[in-house]
Amino acid sequence: MKIDFTNIEVAFVSKSNADLNKAYLLFKTIASPTVVGIGKNLLNMALAVHFPINWAVKPTIYSHFVGGESIGDSFAAIRKLEKYNVKAILDYSVEGKEEPEDIRLAFEETLRAVRNAGQDANIPYSVFKPTAMGRSKVLEKASSNAPMNEQEKMELQQFRDRIHQLCQTAFESNIPILIDAEHSWYQNIIDEVTNHEMSIFNKEKAIVWNTFQMYRHDRLEFLKKSYEMSVAGNYFLGAKFVRGAYMEIERERAAEKGYQDPIQPNKEATDNDYNEALKFCLEHLDRISIFNGSHNEHSNQYMAEEMVKMGIAPNDNRCWFSQLYGMSDHISFNLSKEGFNVAKYLPYGPVKHVMPYLLRRAQENTSAQGQSGRELSLIMAEKHRRSKK
Repeated sequence: MKIDFTNIEVAFVSKSNADLNKAYLLFKTIASPTVVGIGKNLLNMALAVHFPINWAVKPTIYSHFVGGESIGDSFAAIRKLEKYNVKAILDYSVEGKEEPEDIRLAFEETLRAVRNAGQDANIPYSVFKPTAMGRSKVLEKASSNAPMNEQEKMELQQFRDRIHQLCQTAFESNIPILIDAEHSWYQNIIDEVTNHEMSIFNKEKAIVWNTFQMYRHDRLEFLKKSYEMSVAGNYFLGAKFVRGAYMEIERERAAEKGYQDPIQPNKEATDNDYNEALKFCLEHLDRISIFNGSHNEHSNQYMAEEMVKMGIAPNDNRCWFSQLYGMSDHISFNLSKEGFNVAKYLPYGPVKHVMPYLLRRAQENTSAQGQSGRELSLIMAEKHRRSKK
């Protein structure tokens, strides 16, 4: 099956002319590295001195990429997506907090999000960032088996307990929970805890899901090892795939500390491992469920075609496609039109706390050959198409 990702009428069916014009101005602005760099510095300074930024951010980049400040605020976006058979996954996108009170608040908010997902048919998954559930220093030590003092040992157990409670709540709510991937120096303890929770809650189906960042050269091998563990433990494996978000930081740290760079040598190697991972999972669909979190047209096309070749129904609940809210609607809406399961990652949270997420979105869209160039060309084509009607 060939998905027509060039069908811009379907891609932008949910957007009014005003929405299109607003998106055009936004992507035109963030296509400039200079503008993004200046904007980032100004926003960081404003945050540092507690200068109010809502008036500037909320109507622009925030409203395009974020559902709202709370679960309730996000309902409008959820209901709008629902009209076009596109699901939503609420992602509490507050990050980089290290104080015990901030960790407690993130945990409690994530619990609310999990319970809410279990009550809304258009929210098929819950999700969280594991680094929001514990101090980074503790996770780094645990991942490298470094010695810990008694306080750190207690915090590590609290981290495990929080993850367990989130997974148990997801199990009781009958809603799958995606555990996001993090920097490689935190990932070992996250993998360990996630696999343990899978062995408890995935006996009947995939409730707990791990995330595989395929720009790491060891993740295809780790996927196969995870599969073997699931067979040995008689549980189902939930596998979410992304290419990865921390390449420059990973390379710099490896060079600084003198260990092997964990990142693939080039994009082609990442793409090959990514698609090979999708194929491996489809070939083992009796044991593995797949969440294809990609903005890459080829990887989405590849998975759709392989499903058809293998006689897997497009709406098989073990196979999902996902893109971020505010990006790649030409992929999401055209896949949904052909009957595939599609969910948008819908971030939410207070404006000042979601800024790190928004700055990453702006930075990754700066290249004219990258996301912003693609988004702009599609938006311009749709504006032209509508003007001819």
